[in-house]
Amino acid sequence: MAGATVRTKHPNKGKSGRNISKEKYEAIRKAMLSALRQKALTHSELFKELEKKVKKTFEGNVSWYGETVKLDLEARKAIERTATRPERYRIKR
Repeated sequence: MAGATVRTKHPNKGKSGRNISKEKYEAIRKAMLSALRQKALTHSELFKELEKKVKKTFEGNVSWYGETVKLDLEARKAIERTATRPERYRIKR
């Protein structure tokens, strides 16, 4: 269905998500989960991997969409931040 959107969630109370293209959401979500399957990554490492995985096929700002989808996945409890310094992201077990 053309023009389908996803309403993302935000992990912080009181902050709202965004409506984004379902196609772009899925592309970033798949790439992000794929990157995190290997190991926990810092924010910079995660976004470098994301850029590598989608840059040839993705139209739009990878960082913006990446941040939006990352927050959504945190809110949906699919990924989590570690308590370490620097923080790392990992797939929630």
